[in-house]
Amino acid sequence: MALVLQDTLTGDRQEFQPLEPGRVRMYTCGPTVWSHPHVGNYRAFLFYDLVRRHLELHGYEVEHVLNVTDVDDRIIEQAARAGVSIRDYTRPYEEAFFQELCRLRARRPHHTPRATEHVGDMVRLISRLLEGGHAYQAPDGVYFRVESFPAYGALSHLDRAGLRAGARVATDKYEKQSASDFALWKRAQPEDERVGAAWDAPFGRGRPGWHIECSAMAMRYLGPTLDLHLGGVDLLFPHHENEIAQSEAATGRTFVRYWLHSEHLLDPLGEEMHKSVGNVVTMRELLSRHQPAAVRLYLLGSAHYRSKLRLSEEGLHGAAEQVRRLRDLAGRLRQVRGLRSDDAALMEDALDTRDAYLAALDDDLNLPAGLGHVFELVRQANAALDRGQVGPAAREALLSVLETVDRHLDVLSEEEAELPEELLAMIAERDRARQRRDFATADRLRAQLRERGVVLEDTPDGVRWRVVGV
Repeated sequence: MALVLQDTLTGDRQEFQPLEPGRVRMYTCGPTVWSHPHVGNYRAFLFYDLVRRHLELHGYEVEHVLNVTDVDDRIIEQAARAGVSIRDYTRPYEEAFFQELCRLRARRPHHTPRATEHVGDMVRLISRLLEGGHAYQAPDGVYFRVESFPAYGALSHLDRAGLRAGARVATDKYEKQSASDFALWKRAQPEDERVGAAWDAPFGRGRPGWHIECSAMAMRYLGPTLDLHLGGVDLLFPHHENEIAQSEAATGRTFVRYWLHSEHLLDPLGEEMHKSVGNVVTMRELLSRHQPAAVRLYLLGSAHYRSKLRLSEEGLHGAAEQVRRLRDLAGRLRQVRGLRSDDAALMEDALDTRDAYLAALDDDLNLPAGLGHVFELVRQANAALDRGQVGPAAREALLSVLETVDRHLDVLSEEEAELPEELLAMIAERDRARQRRDFATADRLRAQLRERGVVLEDTPDGVRWRVVGV
């Protein structure tokens, strides 16, 4: 069955066809590491993981890029207040993010570029926009001229005549020509210099604006046209709208073929989470009370990604029960031995359930609908096991269903023992060393971890660890 996705730009459901057969270029908006991401952010990050896993189940080779925004106004302000460089300030938050993503069993992206490591790409992109008349210099920096891009507003379906600046734009106190223009480059201030957030450029020493970072990094790794760009719905305007404008103005090509946006996770009272309001829950807090597998299943499977989801303790406990039911059934099936007869109807139901589950995922990634079919089968299978009517053929059919579901959920295996944060940080550092091909450092860290009883295994899904003792 063909994979159908609802594209945010057109508003239409479309059969997914990548630019290059068999290969998918996927860019996803990562964290701004000025503090710990809240649980709502992780709903989007786990959605990225679901999309990638389903594409790989379809046989696609996916190249996944997730950026790390490690320079912006808030980071500079907090670093200056702490009296440290932006790198020293952001490092702990970045490491904590990838540790928590690992605990939630999200696959490690193939590329996790930091904005500060790609300023040269941003400078070159801004230079092209200046040369093409799509940007202009002002006393305080460089701005994109929105009126030079007639298609502006198409993604968020804005009426150009009534266009108003979004929240991140409205707070910019800069000398731009039009209210809708946005900053590409900001002149260096003394505070920027003190925390290491200033770079040389032909148009003056300074630092990049937020929006140009994603365009530059996406095209650096995936080329001028991406197959998929994913993000939370809160990024739709102005961030993604600005990405399209600056990217297509610079290249003259379509920037993204399919846009997907996940909806908000609401707080227990049904309100959107905002750090300024103080109603956020960090993933660290949530994982102190709930097993990672339950949190993963809850955020992925409780509501369709385009529907709002309200955080609730009841829902999380329900997800934990669903994890238990899946694991218990898998355990019971693996113990079935020696039966010669089968429940033919159950085997047929298992095959039909697998087809229905995959059809739901192919229908704009409707995991909740797919899980509805699966848990009805779980009930039937347990009843058949109680009657002793599950033989080899039915057993294999049922295990096939569970294994297919786990290609997306990854919850069947038990959680590993907890590791101290120091060891988790060493694992994260060793993974970064491998990515930059610093194999000497990677081998040294692996040996140090082994001396402390932690064995690493590099898999296509990322690094796995287990405790073996010293």
